[in-house]
Amino acid sequence: MTYGAGYPTTEDRAMPAVVYALYILGLFHGLTLLIGLIMAYVMRGGAGPVMQTHYTYVIRTFWVSLIWMIIGGAIMLVSLPFTFILIGIPFMWAGGVVCFLAWLWALVRCIVGVVRLADGRPVERPMSYGF
Repeated sequence: MTYGAGYPTTEDRAMPAVVYALYILGLFHGLTLLIGLIMAYVMRGGAGPVMQTHYTYVIRTFWVSLIWMIIGGAIMLVSLPFTFILIGIPFMWAGGVVCFLAWLWALVRCIVGVVRLADGRPVERPMSYGF
């Protein structure tokens, strides 16, 4: 049984679904995000070709969004002392916007991944920044 480009549809989709669910929950509190990351690393090696793309996709989503969160947090941290003289307030906002956009990007990527997983499709370019 194949889907579209010859990918088998008999691969287990339960574990990638669990990882996506942990990621989405983790975007609201953090803890399950780390559990999902560990599961993705552990499960990626034994997964079939379609599910490997999903695991790679969520792993990359974690690291890229973490880097942007750190950048946004650093902007906010550096600008904090300058808020007392009002110069830092726009930079605090800018850092908050960077953090929010990184969070939103990760959420949208997870939702797109869930939709592709439900269809049994691979992630075409799991190493890209797009969706």
